[in-house]
Amino acid sequence: MNRFSAIKNFLYHLKPNLQAKLAHSRNFSALTPNLHNNLHPKNWLPLIRQEIVLSISLLLAAVSAVFVLPDSQYITYIDWRTLALLFSLMAVMAGFNSLGLFQQLAVRLLGRVHTVRGLVRTFMLLCFFSSMLITNDVALITFVPFSILTLKLAGEQGRLIYAITLETIASNLGSMLTPIGNPQNLYLFSTYNMSTADFLAAIDPYATLSLVLLLIAVQFIPADEICLIDRPAGPRLPLLPLLLYGGLFVLALLSVFRVVHYMLLLAVVLVLLRLFDYQAIKKVDYSLLLTFIFLFIFIGNLGRISSISDFLYRTVSGNEVITAVLASQIFSNVPTAILLSGFTDNAADLLVGVNLGGLGTLIASMASLISFKFLQKEDVSTVKYLLVFTVCNIIFLALNLGLCWLTN
Repeated sequence: MNRFSAIKNFLYHLKPNLQAKLAHSRNFSALTPNLHNNLHPKNWLPLIRQEIVLSISLLLAAVSAVFVLPDSQYITYIDWRTLALLFSLMAVMAGFNSLGLFQQLAVRLLGRVHTVRGLVRTFMLLCFFSSMLITNDVALITFVPFSILTLKLAGEQGRLIYAITLETIASNLGSMLTPIGNPQNLYLFSTYNMSTADFLAAIDPYATLSLVLLLIAVQFIPADEICLIDRPAGPRLPLLPLLLYGGLFVLALLSVFRVVHYMLLLAVVLVLLRLFDYQAIKKVDYSLLLTFIFLFIFIGNLGRISSISDFLYRTVSGNEVITAVLASQIFSNVPTAILLSGFTDNAADLLVGVNLGGLGTLIASMASLISFKFLQKEDVSTVKYLLVFTVCNIIFLALNLGLCWLTN
C-alpha cells in the first residue's frame, strides 16, 4: 500500500505545472517574451519549429498576397464569429483547468478502480467524453500527465505507450461529437450555419463506432489487480470562480448555438476575466487564432484566382471525405477544414473527413503532439510509441472509412 500512497500528495497537491508549461509554450506571450530578441535572425528557426503550422499558414498567406494584392476585401475573408467563439472557449477552459476541477473528477473515478485495465479504461473514457465539452487539447493536457503518474506509481510503466495512444485517439474521436469539441468542428458548424440535427446526423455513427472500438482495444490490457489508495477528501473547489466559469461556459454554448450574439459573449468574457482572472486570457492559444487568420486570407485569395479556384472545386467536390483525410495527414485537420471549406458546399462530408483525418500521422491532429511531448519526458522508446501510435490510428481510420463506404 505504501508504494501508492504518493497518489494522495500528487493528485491533490501537484499544481498544474505540466498543463501550464504546455499551455504557456503555445500562447502569444510565450512567443514574444522579448520582442527584440525574438526578431533576431538566429531565433527564427527555433520559433518556426515550435509553431510550424502557424509558420506555414503565414507563408501561404504571404505568397497568395503576391497574386492578389491586399485591398478592402481582405477584411471580409475573416470569420470573426469563429475567432470570437474560439477565443472565448479557450479562455473559459483555461480558467476551469486552473481550478483543478477535472483533476478532482479523475481522482474520484480512480477510487473505484482495481485493475490495470480499469485504470487505463477510466482515463481513456475521461478523455473521450470530456473532450466533447472541454476540447481534445484540454482533455489531453489535463489527463495524460495524471495517467502517466498513476501508471508509474502502480508499477505499470510498460503500459504507458499503449495507454497514452488510446487516450489520444479517444480525445480526438470523442471531440468530434459536439460543435465545441475541436476547432475544426466549431469552424465548420459556424461557417456552414449547420443545425444541431444535421451535425449529429453526420458525425454520430462514427463517434459511436469509435467508442465501441476503444472499448474493444482496451480489452487487450490484462485485468491484473492493482492497489490504489482510497480517494482523499481533497480541497473544496472555490465557489465563486466555479460559478463564474460555469456561467461563461453556458453563455458560450448559447453563442455557439446562435442564441446569444458572439460579440456579446466576447465582451462579457473579456471584461469578467480582465477583472477576476487575467491569467486565463494569457493562456489562450493565440498562435491558433493567428493560424486561422492567415488561412482565411489564403483561402480568400485562392477564391479570387479563377484557374486555381475552378481546379479545387472540381477536385474537392464529390470527394470531400477522402480529400480531407489525405490532406489532414500533411497539413493537419484544422488547416484542412479551413482550406477545403472554400471549395465545397457539402458540409457533412467535409466534417466527417476532417475529423477522421485526425487519425493517421502524428501531425494529422495537432492535439496528438500534446501526448507525444508528455511521453518524451518519460523513459520510453519514441520509435516504439510512434509505431504503436501509427498502427492503432491506421486501424481506427480504416474501420471508420469502411463505415463511411458502407453508408454512402
